[in-house]
Amino acid sequence: MAANTTEKEDNLKRRILPRGLQKLIEQCLKIYPDQTNPLQVTTVLKYWLGGQDPLDYISMYHNPGDREQNIPAHWHYVSFGLSDLHGDGRVHLGDTTGGLEPRSGMGFELTFRLVKSPDAPPDERPPTWPANLLQSLAKYVFQSGNRLCSGDNIPWRRPLDGGKANSSANSADIQHMLIADDPQLPRTETPFGWVDFLQIVGVTGEELEQASRWNGKGVLNLLRKDPATGGPWLITDMARSGSVFEQFPETLRQLELDLEKEGSDLAGVNADFTFKELAKGALTSEIKKELLDPEEDLTRSISSCNIAVKQEPNDGLEHSTGSTSSDMVNPFNNPNIPSRVFPLTGIELTLAPYAAKFLILAVKDRIRHGRHFTFKAQNMAVTFVAESVTGSIVNRQTPYAVLGCWVQILIPNRLVPRMVESFTELGTKSSDSLKIPLTYEWPEQNIKFIIDNPPPELLNQQGPILA
Repeated sequence: MAANTTEKEDNLKRRILPRGLQKLIEQCLKIYPDQTNPLQVTTVLKYWLGGQDPLDYISMYHNPGDREQNIPAHWHYVSFGLSDLHGDGRVHLGDTTGGLEPRSGMGFELTFRLVKSPDAPPDERPPTWPANLLQSLAKYVFQSGNRLCSGDNIPWRRPLDGGKANSSANSADIQHMLIADDPQLPRTETPFGWVDFLQIVGVTGEELEQASRWNGKGVLNLLRKDPATGGPWLITDMARSGSVFEQFPETLRQLELDLEKEGSDLAGVNADFTFKELAKGALTSEIKKELLDPEEDLTRSISSCNIAVKQEPNDGLEHSTGSTSSDMVNPFNNPNIPSRVFPLTGIELTLAPYAAKFLILAVKDRIRHGRHFTFKAQNMAVTFVAESVTGSIVNRQTPYAVLGCWVQILIPNRLVPRMVESFTELGTKSSDSLKIPLTYEWPEQNIKFIIDNPPPELLNQQGPILA
């Protein structure tokens, strides 16, 4: 009789649970069959009812680890809400990308693994700051529309556990994140599409820097080498001090050689920027100190939306994506890009100081190797294009153009060495030490780059203004 009652209760719970959520929980129960009712952080006012937190639930499982693989016991946090849990449009619309296998909602949920202290008592409760961290990342995804992928990196610029960056505590070293595939939770098919489980991995500033320059997945592979840096399951230890490159210095030397030989896999970052079209010969006229007609100098303006990194805590973040392809890819999730191309006679690009270091990477480690690089805002993007890139709207005859909210700039081969030389200081100085505004221009190409804070009145505009 008791068994029948339990079975009826289980069936009732399945009927009450949203079908998308049920499938994800079933996947978790394959790993944690004895944790049918894990501790959870639950959003009181749901997102679809006007709440601010997009994740409905964050479950916190005890994972015993695996002694044979030298994997320590840890807490395993799993989010529910970035994918479509309900299937009725209350949060997510159906997948419109046209793929044969549609994704559910954003197509992923977030996870995080936090090492437990060897001296922890059996009844220890998991800390809740990782749940707050996942909720913050979910807000970024919902607000920006930028999906996360394995290999991406996220500068956070403060300890993940909320501690002070200048504290003497070791947690001050773990201030950034890389994105990996969760080692135990594979892609899951739900009634509303597929869902990947992406694991957040806490890293040091040097590890983030090399992931940005080189390859996020490559740095993750280095972290897997030793339990002290995460081990096979990439478990975050907030007490870790020092980077993987201090532990394996030979890997940093090899990385530098690989970058010089093969270039970077980083295909773009989020950044604030503005641009204006320059009249033909505008920079040459400036050199001659001739006055330009303002109507000729600025015929079209485009501005970014302010969604990228802020220096104050909790105001936002940037994240970086990787690609080795030489083909152009639409940087927006919306596939409906206008077909009309607007050529530009010249271009002046103003880029926020915090993104300046990526100019040298874009030219030296991407364009020089025949690739492209994108600075992306919420409703707009600018892509630097090498001559060998296919599928672009620019060429030697028309080096600058706009397609919808997508600006493209061709960097000719002969200009690359000069740009690399000019941008060298951007790779060696922090954004705070740059004496802005910095100006770089090449009159024969009618192109000008300015490192400065874009005017706020332009950042508030919602996209292109085209004549």
